[in-house]
Amino acid sequence: MNDLIKMHQAHNKKVAFRNTAIVLMCACALTVSFIVSMNTGHAKLTALDTLRTLFGGGTEREHVILFDFRLPRITLSILVGAGLALSGCTIQGVTKNALADPGLLGISAGAGLMVILFTMFVGTGTLLSIFTLPFLALVGAGLTAIMVYVLAYKKTDGVAPMRLILTGIAVQAGISALTTVLVIKLSEEQFDFVAVWQAGNIWGGNWKFVLALLPWLLILIPYLVYNSRKLDVLSMSEDTAYSLGVAVVKQHRKLLLVSVALAASCVSVSGSIGFVGLIAPHLARRLVGSRHIILLPVCALVGAVLVSVADTLSRVILPPAGIPTGIIVAIIGAPYFLYLLATAKER
Repeated sequence: MNDLIKMHQAHNKKVAFRNTAIVLMCACALTVSFIVSMNTGHAKLTALDTLRTLFGGGTEREHVILFDFRLPRITLSILVGAGLALSGCTIQGVTKNALADPGLLGISAGAGLMVILFTMFVGTGTLLSIFTLPFLALVGAGLTAIMVYVLAYKKTDGVAPMRLILTGIAVQAGISALTTVLVIKLSEEQFDFVAVWQAGNIWGGNWKFVLALLPWLLILIPYLVYNSRKLDVLSMSEDTAYSLGVAVVKQHRKLLLVSVALAASCVSVSGSIGFVGLIAPHLARRLVGSRHIILLPVCALVGAVLVSVADTLSRVILPPAGIPTGIIVAIIGAPYFLYLLATAKER
């Protein structure tokens, strides 16, 4: 018995050491991405110029490029990547559906519809719009999530994973059609904004948008980490969860609301960036397994690296205008999603 206990303790130490090493590697990858992104863009800045400007030196031009343009956008891409990845991870854990994603379930489309309606009737760019958009996006995303859940629910077997995906795709198609109709009625200036937003560009490239998004993440992410054990239990069967004392329906609603709020707040400042909530959780599970206490931070780091790298590439390809970040992510995510669909039946 003592030998078994020692073997178990040794195994736990080995797993903990491996997971810690993976977290550090992901953090290093994010740091490298951050440094490379600061030195990448149409306006050339050498590594020495960037370092000098960060510590208070540099010319006025270098200061404007770094602090007014690049750093806010880089910070926003990291926050958006982490938020969307955690949203997808939570949805997959609660629904026990490995193919669930805020974009595929129509949540991002619902948030985007509210953003477009706000653009039509109020406009963008004001301080009011910057801090109001996340709330309106949450309303649109929440209503869409409720619609998808109700349509996919059946009394006999609850919410089947594949039915949830197909319902989400259908609802997303309907919202996209309505969005197209509304876009036709926009003015030229409004249309330009919506076109950039729909393509998934990090359009809010200033510190006001970072401040608008940051409070949501600071509140919602610690809540997810605090409930990581409940996410582990909810990933099991409902009978097992009930036997362990978890109020399944109540926790489902709370955690789904948190995941919807994360996706909506991120979408409101980044535009429609898809597949992050699908890819990042899968890659994180392959690295550290399915225990959410370690899966959540690794998932956030992977999502942050993914969007940060995609945003950097979007500024390098076809300069000076570049291409939207969402297109880069889609180029990576679409083949991976097809791979998951092809292998879902086998798993």
